[in-house]
Amino acid sequence: MQEAEAELESTGLARTAKDLFAGAAGGVAQVLLGQPFDIVKVRLQTTSEYKNAADCAARIWKNEGPLAFYKGTLTPLIGIGACVSVQFGGFHAARRRFEAYNLKAHRPPTLSYTQYYLCGAIAGLSNTLLSAPIEHVRIRLQTQPHKPSTRLYSGPLDCIRKLSSPSAGGVTGGLYRGTSVTLLREAQAYGFWFLTFEYLMALEQRRLSTPRESIPPWKVALFGGLAGEALWVSSYPFDVVKSKLQSDRLGAAARYAGTADCFAQTWRAEGARGFWRGIGPTLLRAMPVSAGTFAV
Repeated sequence: MQEAEAELESTGLARTAKDLFAGAAGGVAQVLLGQPFDIVKVRLQTTSEYKNAADCAARIWKNEGPLAFYKGTLTPLIGIGACVSVQFGGFHAARRRFEAYNLKAHRPPTLSYTQYYLCGAIAGLSNTLLSAPIEHVRIRLQTQPHKPSTRLYSGPLDCIRKLSSPSAGGVTGGLYRGTSVTLLREAQAYGFWFLTFEYLMALEQRRLSTPRESIPPWKVALFGGLAGEALWVSSYPFDVVKSKLQSDRLGAAARYAGTADCFAQTWRAEGARGFWRGIGPTLLRAMPVSAGTFAV
């Protein structure tokens, strides 16, 4: 047992570095593949002016041009590599802790599915410090008026400056607005993301009696895509509330007092359906984006 623990410890640093690099590469793929779907999702979540996803996409193309589908891309493109690196690094660091714990308890090091979920939740929570402001800036840029004369922000830096101003609530109340619901979303989403992927990989290993490394890349991508579907189905209502809070008016003019108030107002105004607006393009986006993240 001591030899096994020593081996886990000796390979930990190298594996963490590898996980961080893979996460960064996967994050860039995630943004480039998913951004057009994401802007449609956010528009549907935060306004009722569109009939459906197809109408939203068509009107963005007609009124704002094809480049509008990549509004707000710079901030997540710079930050998503760090976010996904933290996700994968946090997941594998937590996994190694559970493996060591299982060995000390005189059990096989292989994690239970509950432990896989907890590893994913830990990864999501550790990522929130980065993801909350990055996504807030992206949403502000995606939802601001298109005409230059009526734009609220000239770019990501101007957006960060204005969200951090005292009139907007400062860094904590402005830039980090929506962090509490982001914590809920990240824990639930990445708990199910990693759990689903590990479950499907283990199922395939048992089915074929083959080592994990022998599973072909296309199946790894497929399982990653299915994990992406599970991620969004399990956490989407939290994401809707987060988008509403992060596109709300700032400071004293804000419509929502906080996360609980946003949940309550959405329920009163739209019922359960209001928490699933935009789920269609989100699920379309999830498969290729998540498949690309795990395949890279």
